[in-house]
Amino acid sequence: MAEVKHPAQEATLIGDLVRSRASADRAALHRRLVAALSDLEIDGTIEPAAVTFADELQGRYTTVGAAVHAALLIRLALLPEADVRFGIGRGTVTTLDTDRRTQDGPGWWSARAAIEATEAGERRAGLRLVRTTYSPYDDDPAAPAVNAALACRDHLMGSLDERSLRILRGLMTGQTKTALADAEGISASAVSQRAVRDGLDTIVLASDWLRQVR
Repeated sequence: MAEVKHPAQEATLIGDLVRSRASADRAALHRRLVAALSDLEIDGTIEPAAVTFADELQGRYTTVGAAVHAALLIRLALLPEADVRFGIGRGTVTTLDTDRRTQDGPGWWSARAAIEATEAGERRAGLRLVRTTYSPYDDDPAAPAVNAALACRDHLMGSLDERSLRILRGLMTGQTKTALADAEGISASAVSQRAVRDGLDTIVLASDWLRQVR
């Protein structure tokens, strides 16, 4: 079968569940992951993120910002019970087999290098909460800034308790703080104070900025 080449620079996403083997019910965890991916709607999707093998998922997007946003929403859907590490690459993609959706090329090589960097970073004290790394195949002057933003965002997210994670999920889907306060049974002022104290508003704002990365 002839190779099909996509000359445009695409953003590729690889993810895998963190410490999934320690889960008491891996089948239930897998179902949660599949459900989270099926609910994912991201502008700029080429191929939606899907489980490809065991605990690994892959997806393709038109921009790095779209891939970064997908990683954030997947994590939010699973935290705090489970977490996912990600590698985001950028480069051309070659389809080797259209029937089996077998792909290769710099886009995937860079994403694989990125997720390996994420896993290695988790063993360093300063990066232990970082779950997302961007590694373009070709030089991208924006890469250091993107990774700096991802490191800060992931560190904030890794420090959140369950209530703050629920509020963040609501803020990311456009719910008002008043509505979130009613759902939590607390005052709107308490939600606002938590959003400032835990950096929830900052995460939402950073997400909006990161989505603009080409």
